[in-house]
Amino acid sequence: MKTLCILLASVLVCAGYWYAHRPITYPAGVLISSDPEQINLPSDTPPFEQGTFHLKPLAVFSIDARVLHRKVYRYDNQAALVPVDLALGWGPMSDQRVLDQLTISQSGRFYWYEYRQPPIPKDQIISHSTNVHIIPATSAIASRCKSLRAGSLIHLSGDLVEATGPGIGSWRSSLSRTDSGNGACELMWVKEMSILTESDTQDRQEVVQR
Repeated sequence: MKTLCILLASVLVCAGYWYAHRPITYPAGVLISSDPEQINLPSDTPPFEQGTFHLKPLAVFSIDARVLHRKVYRYDNQAALVPVDLALGWGPMSDQRVLDQLTISQSGRFYWYEYRQPPIPKDQIISHSTNVHIIPATSAIASRCKSLRAGSLIHLSGDLVEATGPGIGSWRSSLSRTDSGNGACELMWVKEMSILTESDTQDRQEVVQR
């Protein structure tokens, strides 16, 4: 009887964890219509230190996006600087109708997508989604990014950087949204992070249209 109670409690804990972290879904339609914003910085922009790491700002960067997947890293060489990666999508890659036809995952610091038939052209998948390596400016930002559910709508702002330091060598952010493969991810020092609502995204779309 005791074994049965322990087993039942374990099942309930697992079910509760799944329910609290289940992906958020929406009706079909683009949720984030705006593209990321980037201002490249002069080559003489001064670097700064983040713990034992040396960060060189390359561009001011902000993005509104839907979280496609989240991956927390604890044990690789980069985890001391980048504890979490976020796979993010905007435009057609924020549309539930498109995402329902894709299987999205993250591993080895990459973001992966699979499909039986591409729901949109592959170049649109590449140009409207990315894997962002998050360097949190504060412990609060780190905690919030680690707890994000797939489907969350978020705003991030900060800098794309090149990082050097123990265990990572030189790690440089991509400055393009149309590249893919090794080196195509954004390495972002995140200074601000907020959760958006559907009404927030609609308000922003109205401003853009005006």
